[in-house]
Amino acid sequence: MPHQFLVPTPAGPGLAPRYRERPAVLPRNPYLRLFALPGTRAFTAGNLIARLPSGMFGISAVIMISAAYGSYALAGAVTGTGLVAGALTAPLVARLVDRHGQRRVAVPAAAIAALGHVLLLLCVRGDAPAWALFCAVLPTAAAPNTGGMSRARWAHLLRDDPASLHTANSFEQAADELCFMLGPVLAAVVCSALFPEAGTLVAAVLLSAGVLLFTAQRSTEPPVAPRTPAGSPLRAPGMVPLLAVFAATGAVFGAMEVTALAFVDGPVAGPVLALQAAGSCAAGLLYGRARRTAGLGTCLAAMTVVMAAPLLAARTDWLPALAAGLLVAGMATAPTMVTGMALVQRLVPSDRLNEGMTLAVTALLAGIATGSATAGWTADHAPDPALGFVLPVAAAALALVLCAATGVGRRVPA
Repeated sequence: MPHQFLVPTPAGPGLAPRYRERPAVLPRNPYLRLFALPGTRAFTAGNLIARLPSGMFGISAVIMISAAYGSYALAGAVTGTGLVAGALTAPLVARLVDRHGQRRVAVPAAAIAALGHVLLLLCVRGDAPAWALFCAVLPTAAAPNTGGMSRARWAHLLRDDPASLHTANSFEQAADELCFMLGPVLAAVVCSALFPEAGTLVAAVLLSAGVLLFTAQRSTEPPVAPRTPAGSPLRAPGMVPLLAVFAATGAVFGAMEVTALAFVDGPVAGPVLALQAAGSCAAGLLYGRARRTAGLGTCLAAMTVVMAAPLLAARTDWLPALAAGLLVAGMATAPTMVTGMALVQRLVPSDRLNEGMTLAVTALLAGIATGSATAGWTADHAPDPALGFVLPVAAAALALVLCAATGVGRRVPA
């Protein structure tokens, strides 16, 4: 029987969670080795259920509000308000998770967020005035960063196994891409097959159920680390430059999405754009099997090069060529994000890990919003729609320059 050890907690020394010993013979496949660890399949299943709604809520709200009010502008403004509120609130929720534990914070936070989405649904259903929609969407900002909590579990379980942690981070990035690829499709199907509010309702149920299943897996939950005088993750050396790189990288994604949608401008735009996520998902899984990892600068240099593929394909004005270009461009996404998140895990103190990863996501979302707005303006005013594909290349080059100029990731504390 494995021994239990005392670990420091805010209330004094306590017993560390009891884990069963690893199997004597581990599978050769690195992903099978991950899920041979006790409890990992259970918390991953719950987290995937909780994470899927992140790709559903936006499109569901747009469908629901536009159907009731006949205004895509209102729908976009309401969902944009929710995103801004979430970007401001997410680091605070993550700080509470670090301070009090995943179960104690994530469950009530998810309940508040789900109730906010239901309240928005009721306002739309009751034909409430527009200002009520903006008020109703604010509680949805309490949603916890489920992907960050899952990465924190892997970081705790595999803290002495860097190779397996790299595989776990790659799996998590592939899961992100899969959820953002399938979420909008599921939302559109549910809203079309049932009623316009169905997507929001289903997503709220999935979020609540997924978080409950995820947090019920107590054996893999990281113990609350004792507070250190390190302060905010922003004080960690190299963290602010890394967040700037994340913001520029987010601009790549936002600009590419809007430019591709505007260029295709038809019902096949969604499936064509999904190829970028598919390429990223596949590259993430392959990257997780690699024995050696690339540096952040190398990943950004590769991203700058492959982002030119959609630009060159768009010049042909042939849709299959653009689809192939997006597939190729997506293959640089996951390795870059995996490497960046791994740097966050190494830069940030263990008692601020959730907050640090959430700050990275917030910077990424800020970049996505900036890239989307810039690409939208370009799509309306550029003489040639293909010129919009210059923006992702420029944003990737900016991220590379920032990385090289600041030396972020060059010397990371072990």
